[in-house]
Amino acid sequence: MGRREEKALNRPKEIFERLLSFDRGYRGVVAGVDEAGRGPWAGPVVAAAVILDPAGVSGLEGVDDSKKLSEKKREAFFDIITSASLCYAISEVSNRFIDEQNILSATLTAMKGCIEKLSVKPEIILIDGTHCPKADFTGMEAVKDGDAKSLSIAAASILAKVHRDRAMRNFDKLYPGYGFSGHKGYGTAAHAEAIKKLGICPIHRVSYKPVKEFIDGEGNKLEEKRGGN
Repeated sequence: MGRREEKALNRPKEIFERLLSFDRGYRGVVAGVDEAGRGPWAGPVVAAAVILDPAGVSGLEGVDDSKKLSEKKREAFFDIITSASLCYAISEVSNRFIDEQNILSATLTAMKGCIEKLSVKPEIILIDGTHCPKADFTGMEAVKDGDAKSLSIAAASILAKVHRDRAMRNFDKLYPGYGFSGHKGYGTAAHAEAIKKLGICPIHRVSYKPVKEFIDGEGNKLEEKRGGN
């Protein structure tokens, strides 16, 4: 085996040790929090919070920022993470809330919601990003690019992403023709073509500029499809 191949094999272990070391730099029970779905044209934004069991983290080698993993790997890690956690919680905020408020407010609301659902009270809450939800929680810290630094945040990113992807697959059955099971609501050429053909549906974020193009000057939704057939 050459050095390049050996390095590739060791990379997941190196990432795991780096992520774990970051969390171990904090004293007390650590919760990681992350979101999925800030950018899509449709569907909810989802946040997850997880407190990993120190005795079970050895099985998390390979966990990384959800965006760096394939859908198949994320699905496999979902069950591993939930089994290796002291507790976890997931919270959704709808597209309607996003339209009425804004995506930042919706994201922070989802984060607050999942933290409040945790059955174990954390002493440290690591939030991915640069903003923390306004709540009566002590020890909360925003970690920029946290899903690439903290094992707990990386684990939370996987839970949030998998949960949202599953929700979008269900929406695909309710609103067929948009391809939600494929693009998960994100902006793609195929998604844009589907909206042109079918109009917008109830889970589209009408405050998002690409979707606004399909609303008339009086604010009426063009050809809105409210059924699944």
